[in-house]
Order: sequence, then structure tokens, then C-alpha cells
Amino acid sequence: MDATFWAFVGLVIFLAAMVWIKIPSKIGGALDNRADAIRAELDEARKLREEAQALLSDYQRKRHEAEAEAEAIVAEANAEAERLTLETNQALEELIARRTKAAEEKISQAETQAISEVRARAADIAVAAAEQILSATVKDKVADDILSKSIDQVKAKLN
Repeated sequence: MDATFWAFVGLVIFLAAMVWIKIPSKIGGALDNRADAIRAELDEARKLREEAQALLSDYQRKRHEAEAEAEAIVAEANAEAERLTLETNQALEELIARRTKAAEEKISQAETQAISEVRARAADIAVAAAEQILSATVKDKVADDILSKSIDQVKAKLN
């Protein structure tokens, strides 16, 4: 009997003790429990992943909606700015037209007034000249009558 035999006998006793104490079933049970725990963790991880995917798709949808809303707001703002620009340009053109018309009317009135003043002055000069000529050439009561009638006629025609 050598050492190999005793090593073999020790191994057989050890294996018999393990079977008698039910170590393999305990190891199998522990492995089964561990496998169940791992399976549960995998299921939980799968559920969390699905929830994360749902949240991601929800946030992506919300982001797309927000982008579309932002684009709509920008488009509306651009349209409003364009409309305000057109309204402002029209109002400016109307203001310029009104001021131009008012200026033209003032110029026309000034021209009319200047023409009236020139005519009045010319009439006064003509009356004064006619009075001097007639008073120098015509004398007496007839002259005074003719002179006053002539002056009245000239004033009426020139004014």
C-alpha cells in the first residue's frame, strides 16, 4: 500500500461524504438560485431598456414637435415682419405723397399770391401813371370825371 492507494481511498471517502451530505444538490441548488437571480436581473434590465427606449422615442417625438413648432414660429415671425415692412413702406409712401401734395399746394398758393401781388402792384403803377398823364393833359371838371371813371375801370379790369 503505497501513497497512491491512500490518496485514492481518501478521494473516495471524500466523494462519499459529499454525496452523503448532499453537497452536489446544494451546489446545484445554489447554481439554480444564482441562475434564477441572473435571469431576474436580465428581465429587469430588459424592462429598464424597454422603458429607456420608450422614453427616448417619446423625447425624440417631443423634440421633433418642438422643432416643428419653432419652425412654425419663425415662419410666422418672418411673415409678420414682412407684413409690417410692407405696411410701414405703404405708410411712408402715403406720408411722402401727402407732404409732397401739401408742398405743391403751398407753392401753388405762393405763386397765385405772387401773381396777385404783381398784378395789384402793376395796376397801382398803371393807375398812377394814367393819373399823371391825364392830369397833365386834361384839365377842368371833365378831366376829373374822365380821370375818376378811367381809374375805376382800370382798377376793375386789373384786379
